[in-house]
Amino acid sequence: MDLNNLSVSLSAVGQCEAALAAAREAIELQQTLVARNSDAFLPALAMSLNNLGNRLSAVGKHEAALNATRKAVEAYHALAAKNSDAFFPDIAMSLHNLGTKLSAVGQHEAALDAAREAVVAYRALAAKSSEAFLPELAGSLHNLGAFLSAVGLREAALDATREAVELRRGLVAKHPDAFLPDLAGNLYNLGLHLSAVGLREAALDATREAVELRRELATKYPGVFLPDLAMSLADLSRRLTETGEHDAASAALRAAEEIQAALQAKNPRPNMKDARREPGKPTTEEPTS
Repeated sequence: MDLNNLSVSLSAVGQCEAALAAAREAIELQQTLVARNSDAFLPALAMSLNNLGNRLSAVGKHEAALNATRKAVEAYHALAAKNSDAFFPDIAMSLHNLGTKLSAVGQHEAALDAAREAVVAYRALAAKSSEAFLPELAGSLHNLGAFLSAVGLREAALDATREAVELRRGLVAKHPDAFLPDLAGNLYNLGLHLSAVGLREAALDATREAVELRRELATKYPGVFLPDLAMSLADLSRRLTETGEHDAASAALRAAEEIQAALQAKNPRPNMKDARREPGKPTTEEPTS
């Protein structure tokens, strides 16, 4: 369990290869323990498989990540068959992550199925304990919107993302420091989906709000949020172009390029796009011990 927690901590500070090594070592030990006493150690193995999937994904090993996450889902289903109340939240989490892994290897329909299951599960959990599970429901709706968009279901993608934004606003009202980054990400995606269905003015409003939130976050934590601000400014330029505000679009693009140039000078990378989250990219959830 210490190795599993170490893996999560190493990942949080960007040491992806070391995080993967710790996750693999945890799996090896837990597989030995499960062989001796499955009832006692299968929950820990399932959690570590979920963690391993995230760590493999972080280093670009998407097929292996999918395989590990599938095994986690199978293990949680086996555990839930004996104790549904205890392991239903873990099934929801593993389905959420399974969707992201399926999407990463281009299995978009299967990713959508997993995301839909995760939303159904988190709705049921949030109905019983909203304080505990509303954040996860919002995250699963965010992913559902991305996967619906990937298969061309644009109106449904917009509906899911709008609901995610509404939930995040409620969470930010109570805990702004914890949930403001997530709201900014949801608004970013909302702008994409509104634009996709031709609602250009509404798309511009959502993207502007995302920029303002990320500007606020980047002022406090530039090392963390400047890449996101640059990405949102670049997207704002596209939204402004769509509405015919070409001078403002050029100014937003210049601001994005200035941030990217400063980041590149401080930390040179072969391709700065690799250092930024992809537009509309789904989220993953970390298992905890």
